[in-house]
Amino acid sequence: MGRGRVELKRIENKIRRQVSFSKRRSGLLKKTHEISVLCDAEVALIVFSPKGKLFEYSTQSSSMENMLERYESYSYAKTQTSKENRTLEYQKLTARVELLQRNIRHFMGEDLDAFNLREFQGLEQQINTALKRIRTRKNQLMLESISLLQRKEKRLQEQNNLISKKLKEYEKKQTDHVQRGQMNPGQSSTMTFLLQSPSLPYLTIGGPFQATDEGQNRHGSNTSMPPWMFHHVHNKG
Repeated sequence: MGRGRVELKRIENKIRRQVSFSKRRSGLLKKTHEISVLCDAEVALIVFSPKGKLFEYSTQSSSMENMLERYESYSYAKTQTSKENRTLEYQKLTARVELLQRNIRHFMGEDLDAFNLREFQGLEQQINTALKRIRTRKNQLMLESISLLQRKEKRLQEQNNLISKKLKEYEKKQTDHVQRGQMNPGQSSTMTFLLQSPSLPYLTIGGPFQATDEGQNRHGSNTSMPPWMFHHVHNKG
């Protein structure tokens, strides 16, 4: 059964930590020597123990002092090159900013006293080119705005047509309903006819058949005396 993976963290026990340092230091020095011999590489190794003790290794063909000097010169050269590159980049950026600021002043009509005819022509050409670009962009935005308004107008017109269509259908239904009512008046006025029809004539007791008008029916008396009753009353008198 193989060994489990060791968790990489600080060993808290001092004795175990010292033992582990001694073992791993020996392995590190061995690996450093191997890479120097096998690969013909110049290697320098510096290790300080937890107690501050120095352990070092350098290739046999070169001392530790020489290796450190080479490292310092290399680091300084690299740092110097980086610094020079930053300085050069800064100078380029500064020059570009100054050029842009000068061009802006020229476009604004400033600092033109030292211009000759050729420089004025070049400036005029730049301004015309800029104006063409501005007009092109402006026209593009105007066309886009017009197209948007046309689409909105089309949608509104479609909605208006739909509303008009529904309104006409509603009006047609109302007109058809009124016409059907005019063509069949008996169905709609039956109750009115019954309410407004005159009252039937009544038969007078002992007299001839008589028909009275509506006014008499409503306000007059409905009782008529027969002739024999008049005779009987006269004899009594």
